[in-house]
Amino acid sequence: PGEVGVKQRLGTLDTKIREPGSVLINPFTTKVVKVPTRTMNIEVELSLPSKEGLNVSSVISILYNIEQDKARDVIENVGMNYENILILSVFRSAALDVCAQFYAKDMHSGNRAVIEQKIKESMEGVLKEYGFQVEAVLLKSINLPKGLYRAIEDKLEAEQDAQRMDFVLQQTAKEAEQKKIEASGIRDANLILSA
Repeated sequence: PGEVGVKQRLGTLDTKIREPGSVLINPFTTKVVKVPTRTMNIEVELSLPSKEGLNVSSVISILYNIEQDKARDVIENVGMNYENILILSVFRSAALDVCAQFYAKDMHSGNRAVIEQKIKESMEGVLKEYGFQVEAVLLKSINLPKGLYRAIEDKLEAEQDAQRMDFVLQQTAKEAEQKKIEASGIRDANLILSA
């Protein structure tokens, strides 16, 4: 299950793709080359460049599969070492190109999904014609440079302080408005009493 086979007789590939199950062969002249069609996972550690020129270390997973009807083409055109020959090469190129368009903080924030999608689309553009289907690219771990972590935390603290000050200013303005209304009421009461 999860594999298809192609008969190879004296070095020549058969045109028929064999489904999972029994296949009769002559073991002296023929073998069955098995190609997995289930979802495969490659985990890659990579240092990604950011728009500002920082290197961000990351662990990225690539989920892909081979289209069943293209199994023979994969064996013939790419070979069984397709992960190293094709998938990882295309992934590295796509990841470096896409990540260079984003700031390091974007890789750690909500733009992460956008980056994953762009890498996936870039890979699909190349791999589709070879018979590979990229299911997902997942940024599992992003390690920003230590100085950048501190800068992001400082910025978040500053934003929270600014929001806190806005709240205090709004509260003070409301208290001033309340005192103004009270003073106006007391003045009106005094005018009525003096009349």
